[in-house]
Amino acid sequence: MKEPSLPGTSLQRACRLLVAFCALHLSATLLYYLAGSALGPPGSPEPPPRRPLPANLSQPLSRPPSPTARPRPPPASAPPGPCPDPSPLLVGALRVEFSQPVNLEEVARINPEVRAGGRSAPKDCIALQKVAIIIPFRNREEHLKYWLYYLHPILQRQQLDYGVYVINQDGEEEFNRAKLLNIGFAEALKEYDYDCFVFSDVDLIPMDDRNTYKCYSQPRHLSVSMDKFGFRLPYNQYFGGVSALSKEQFTKINGFPNNYWGWGGEDDDIYNRLVFKGMGISRPDAVIGKCRMIRHSRDRKNEPNPERFDRIAHTRETMNSDGLNTLSYKVLRTDKYPLYTKITVDIGSPNS
Repeated sequence: MKEPSLPGTSLQRACRLLVAFCALHLSATLLYYLAGSALGPPGSPEPPPRRPLPANLSQPLSRPPSPTARPRPPPASAPPGPCPDPSPLLVGALRVEFSQPVNLEEVARINPEVRAGGRSAPKDCIALQKVAIIIPFRNREEHLKYWLYYLHPILQRQQLDYGVYVINQDGEEEFNRAKLLNIGFAEALKEYDYDCFVFSDVDLIPMDDRNTYKCYSQPRHLSVSMDKFGFRLPYNQYFGGVSALSKEQFTKINGFPNNYWGWGGEDDDIYNRLVFKGMGISRPDAVIGKCRMIRHSRDRKNEPNPERFDRIAHTRETMNSDGLNTLSYKVLRTDKYPLYTKITVDIGSPNS
């Protein structure tokens, strides 16, 4: 016969089962936690970084160069193109004065692109013209200093391939401007293939760099508005001071006359030659064509030529027999200064 269970026995069994279940759950949790720690729990130190590969191993593999292969030269830069017209370097109206002395060593220092003999050309483009500037000269050193001081910066801004030639008349004979200009033309062509010639008095300075010292389809008169004449042309046929002719234009008129000794007349003879050969005169406007003259007394041995009016009246008859084709002179000395080339010449006398 089965003994009767004591009161509370069922409750005790239930409690034991619950305790056993909790102990089992706690054991499982502890095992899981310990297993997770062995695999690396959060906050564990990071593994040490891997050492980088050497530079030559970190690059893509390629075949080594052949021992006989030559290194490739750098790609050649494109050659410069022609200079723009007009030059973008021009500044327009200029202040021109002659109150301060000029030091040519300082002028050379501030114009480092000017080479010996007064040569210069743009670096970044090819000049549209090769211009020889011819200055007839005798005993005008102070005027020449001002000319070089003002004109070299102007000519460089105009992006010209140019050279400056001072043709110095030796001796004490009457001055012959036109013959010196012919000599300058001939001597400059011995040095370089100039295609344009600017003939300039040494005492005339342009007041605007837009008055470009270059040649045009017609002979160019550049000094159209001088302070000496109240910034007006003295007369319509005036061609004195500063003018520009291409090589073809100059040879077409047989150059300038050689027989104008003393002051005056040769520029009117030149004007007649151009007209008789069917050419006209081009000029800048009166604002751009302004220029200043360095004041001075008339040079000794450059008195007004009393024969000039008779000679001007006979230009048509004499132009083919008086000019480049009858030019006679002797070069005594050529000096290459930093800012100009000086050619000293014996040009004979009026009676030779």
